[in-house]
Amino acid sequence: MYKIAVIPGDGTGPEVVAEGVKVLKKVSELFKIDFDFTYYDYGGERYLKTGETIPDKDIDELKTYNAIYLGAIGHPDVKPGILEKGILLKLRFELDQYINLRPIKLYPNVETPLANKNPEDIDFVVVRENTEGLYIGSGGFLKKGTPDEVAIQEMVNTRKGVERCIRYAFDYTIRRNREKKLTLCAKTNVLTYAHDLWFRTFTEVAKDYPDVKTDYAHVDATTMWMVKNPEWFDVIVTTNMFGDIITDLGAMIQGGMGVAAGGNINPEGVSMFEPIGGSAPKYTGKGMINPIAAIAAAQMMLDFLKEEEAAQKVEKAIIKTVGMMKSMSAGKMGYSTSEVGDLIVKNLED
Repeated sequence: MYKIAVIPGDGTGPEVVAEGVKVLKKVSELFKIDFDFTYYDYGGERYLKTGETIPDKDIDELKTYNAIYLGAIGHPDVKPGILEKGILLKLRFELDQYINLRPIKLYPNVETPLANKNPEDIDFVVVRENTEGLYIGSGGFLKKGTPDEVAIQEMVNTRKGVERCIRYAFDYTIRRNREKKLTLCAKTNVLTYAHDLWFRTFTEVAKDYPDVKTDYAHVDATTMWMVKNPEWFDVIVTTNMFGDIITDLGAMIQGGMGVAAGGNINPEGVSMFEPIGGSAPKYTGKGMINPIAAIAAAQMMLDFLKEEEAAQKVEKAIIKTVGMMKSMSAGKMGYSTSEVGDLIVKNLED
């Protein structure tokens, strides 16, 4: 029995989560895996009604679950930053989900904007540090709203935070068992304090993993090679901000936000899995949004729960299904949102 906290969220979040839960229920039937789903209404509508995002008391409750399944957060009537900080970042920090795991994988029959690149060329993973860097909110304003205004936001990196992320990346590279190559993406020539810590730690930890080939690339070079030669990468480990940026580029080269899934991982605690795309409010209730990313997030959750056989079968069902779809773009799939979920279930049965 796996206890799963479900946060459908805003906009099209509930629609794509419904398809992911549909697939998980079929997994339960086929593989004799029991899921206990509990739903939480965190999101824009709750905030507008109550003024709260996630009550502190709920954090302890969420720690009792095996995993969290998230749809999307973002509401057009809520000022940007409130829900993101109050829900997404709060969950990551309070649950110490210090790894953001992002597979960048091009499925067969999915179009990529990169010329002459095939699925065998675009298949790597980004390991992003998820609880430090520029995202901790350290800083403030001086003389706000005046011509002399000063805004300061500090990048904070700890040896502990950097090392545990890098060690996770080395371990993941070994488990992935492809090229066993790990690339550090940073900016040591400009960010000479924070990224010197990253480079030194990376070099020192590498001594414990003699079977892993190591490489380094500045973040600007990384973005160029992701477009020109994505086949060069196996696993990339990087900082919070750089990871945020390059994973969106990764989503585009793997076919768009409709297929991109990710996990916020605490290897010793509760992890959260979600589609990368936002709440897409303009598509809400129209049955036009692509649920593949949300279903792929459920597949990642199965893998994290060590239900490897079920995870592999779900991925095969996804691959078969995207081959039947006309496009990964909302409204152009050739099927409705729920019909795509039904196809996944049918292909899973087959």
